[in-house]
Amino acid sequence: MDEKAIFERIGDYVAEEQRLRERYQRRELSGAEEHQRLRELEVALDQCWDLLRQRRARRAAGQNPDDAEPRPAGEVENYLQ
Repeated sequence: MDEKAIFERIGDYVAEEQRLRERYQRRELSGAEEHQRLRELEVALDQCWDLLRQRRARRAAGQNPDDAEPRPAGEVENYLQ
């Protein structure tokens, strides 16, 4: 997946996040449903941003950015800062 496709996916996730919040405000879904899906979106966004960082690091190191692969959610979510 190239940068353009990753950014498109990020945009889709952000738009879905906004729709979820609007639906919750209109009481079309429960707080639990909203929180669960928001958490899923947060993880997916973290994976997208991680993939972008990997691609950019590979490019900067003279490597092929297309060799970067999405990491599992558990790995991305448990990075030590």
